[in-house]
Amino acid sequence: MSITVTEVVSIIKKIIDISIVWLLVYVVLKNIRNNVKLSLIFKGVAIVLLLKVASDLFGFTTVGVLLEYVIMYGPLALIVIFQPEIRNILEQLGRNQLLGRHKVLTVDEREKMVYQIVNAMDYLRRQRIGSLIVIERDISLGNYIDKAKKIYADLTSDLLISIFFPNNPLHDGGVILQGDRITVAGAVFPTSSSSKLSNKRLGTRHRAAVGISEETDCISLIVSEESGKMSIAVKGELFYNLSLDDIRMMLIDELRPKQDIDMSNDVIENEEDIYEEDN
Repeated sequence: MSITVTEVVSIIKKIIDISIVWLLVYVVLKNIRNNVKLSLIFKGVAIVLLLKVASDLFGFTTVGVLLEYVIMYGPLALIVIFQPEIRNILEQLGRNQLLGRHKVLTVDEREKMVYQIVNAMDYLRRQRIGSLIVIERDISLGNYIDKAKKIYADLTSDLLISIFFPNNPLHDGGVILQGDRITVAGAVFPTSSSSKLSNKRLGTRHRAAVGISEETDCISLIVSEESGKMSIAVKGELFYNLSLDDIRMMLIDELRPKQDIDMSNDVIENEEDIYEEDN
């Protein structure tokens, strides 16, 4: 049985078609995972669909009719109510980078980067100087970089300290790091409206750190001007009042490329297997 050229071309087209669909699904799900608000919307839609399936399966007529109206008019309501969040995900699709700059750093460069940041934060906390340092990862912070003061300098603790010194015009706002470079200072970020922050009575600096971490996959580091306490915001979650060792370990872990994490896990599993065989 021979396969014609037309059939081969048709198979190739189908493979490309399916690959494009899977790629789009992957990109959308990745952006939803990196955005706290969008992930909540996605979970809500999934729950409604599951309830609809359950109502049809068990014959819940009233619930089924209500859910049909929700499914029918839900998309329009989501567009109206969550227009800012939908706009954000479309912007993120355009801002995504194939390879974050932190991923191309060597192990020594990442360790040096962490060392400089931790040294700066140690000085800032002891002097009670408020600061906000944001590290870009896979999702570009280009929109905030364009509106801030450009620096484009090598990352050093002395430069970070001088930027946040109270008499410096760039003291207000945040610093954005791309890899081991300080790109801009005086950046302004959206503030979070999370109720969890209201309970802790945190100020604008902490809200901005959490707000930008909700919209992107960045790492936000904060030093409180009032108390000198250090915190990190990642994926919309604030880790408050951390020690220097906590800051160092979290940075090393968050900046490590995923493939390195997978390889380290494989090494640990192999070591466990060897240990079991020896025993």
